[in-house]
Amino acid sequence: MEHSRSWVWGWVCFIGSTLSLSAQTLEVPLWKQALGGSVIGLPSVQGGSVVVVCDGGNLKAYTQSGRFLWNYYARGRLRPFVTRSREGVSYIGRTTGVLIAVSRTGRELWRVNFGYPLVGPILNGWDGRIFAAAEKKVACYTAAGTLLWYKNLDYSLVLPPQVDGRGGILLTLASGEILNLDGFGTTRSLLLPEVPALVLPLAETALPDYTPGKGALAIDLPLLILFPNGEMHLHGWDSPDFPRLPDRPVAAVSRENQAALTLRNGQVLLLSLSTGEIRWIRDSNITLIDPKTGESGEIHMIYDERGIYMLSQAGAAGFTEEGRRMWFIQIIGASAIPNFSDEGILYSGGNDWVLYAYRLGNRTRSIPQTRYGPPPEGAYGLGSPRSSSAVTPRLSEAGVRFNLTAIAEALKQGRVGDREKEFTAYLMAVAGSVRSNVPQSRVRPPVDFRQRIEAVRLLALLGSVESIPFLAAQFSREPEPWVQTAIAQAIGRIGRDPEGMALHAFTQALLPPAQSTDEQTLLAIASAVGSLCRFSGPPLSQIGIPLLITLAGYEKPPAVRNQALQEMRSLR
Repeated sequence: MEHSRSWVWGWVCFIGSTLSLSAQTLEVPLWKQALGGSVIGLPSVQGGSVVVVCDGGNLKAYTQSGRFLWNYYARGRLRPFVTRSREGVSYIGRTTGVLIAVSRTGRELWRVNFGYPLVGPILNGWDGRIFAAAEKKVACYTAAGTLLWYKNLDYSLVLPPQVDGRGGILLTLASGEILNLDGFGTTRSLLLPEVPALVLPLAETALPDYTPGKGALAIDLPLLILFPNGEMHLHGWDSPDFPRLPDRPVAAVSRENQAALTLRNGQVLLLSLSTGEIRWIRDSNITLIDPKTGESGEIHMIYDERGIYMLSQAGAAGFTEEGRRMWFIQIIGASAIPNFSDEGILYSGGNDWVLYAYRLGNRTRSIPQTRYGPPPEGAYGLGSPRSSSAVTPRLSEAGVRFNLTAIAEALKQGRVGDREKEFTAYLMAVAGSVRSNVPQSRVRPPVDFRQRIEAVRLLALLGSVESIPFLAAQFSREPEPWVQTAIAQAIGRIGRDPEGMALHAFTQALLPPAQSTDEQTLLAIASAVGSLCRFSGPPLSQIGIPLLITLAGYEKPPAVRNQALQEMRSLR
């Protein structure tokens, strides 16, 4: 059936005295674009643009007004998931298990072999790291594609992986066990008597009397656990008696101390977590159950200051927090679940290989404008070296050589894991150990510059954006040109500079009185600026391109000029 036969019924009805429905008829979409293939997953909406995965192995991007931005071909079929980072980098996975990062301008940044097809979207960590999950494996990579750790699972995943609000992820296994992995792979678990239908992580502030789980490895995260028979349970809290839901829950989302649920029968409800009361329950007017399979299919929910939105392949509905239905739309011929943007636009891909955009209501989110997307909710504590005696005594030549080799081997094997904080602190201590005219003590002798260069290289492989302030500051005060060159290369490899600290340090290095004349350092700056601009796109390009123009000046060495020109060409 033709997808353009989508509509919102335009009548007003009343159920009792509390529910009213009003909507406008949608004869024509806001815009539509031919894709050359079918959308196979939830579109990703961010920053006034939409990115969709198509069945032919393409990733395509459009503005909210329908202007084509770019097309990326993965050279193979893709899993139906796309996730974007704060900088707008898209993470996708091929059916062969290859993970790919695509810049906000449609250029491939890297690809790695995860080994197994994804079972859910890639998840973002706080410092740019990403989490990928297969049926029986989960792994963590840096934003530049370096493997930090991985774990093999004893049982298959039965629910898509979720972020836990603490910089880690939540996994639900076929055994009924819930695993909570932090950003370093440390695992806590909770064994349920049966496999849940849904598990919803909650903010600790939503439950003032929250009690952490008992035992060193018990999950200490508040969870709303929903079972197939409609029973609900709050883990980690002396919860009120919840009523049993009238049907199986198929989607859930929380905000503050409330949770919005969608049931298999198409009803949407709002639950008070503090009292256990169902504040309201409404019919979405969307038939979720497929008559052929008897299943409801994938459901996506959004709950923000505008209201509560239920999105399915059969249609979508929006409700105010008070329970008034704002609109609903039934979709015929959709090839995948639609998504709803912060600007109030519904994006839906059709079986006719067309992407449709509908304006639904006039409620838009009031989000502060920043250089990138929303800032992370927290940090992993990787931003500065420790000054304790646990680090400094090991800064002897033999000790440093041994420890650097051990860290390099852990990175090679993808077994950094819960030693990442220790490794990062040690590498920063080594990298920052600068020779001076002041006599060094026996406790902390000077470190050879070659070992400092190796420490900087390993910091780049660990790849946390939290190390950028340290590297930028060290670059500015570094007296050794070889080490300064290594720091610029490390920043380029990490590829992220959300606060512009590194670019500021590079700018100062090109100006008097600290103007650098070392050719290798200038080459490294040019390469790093190009890398940052490719990864982060236009926001950094506004600062980075003038830097490259300066490096391409006639007074610079020929090799530096050529490198700067090459980097500028790569940004087109």
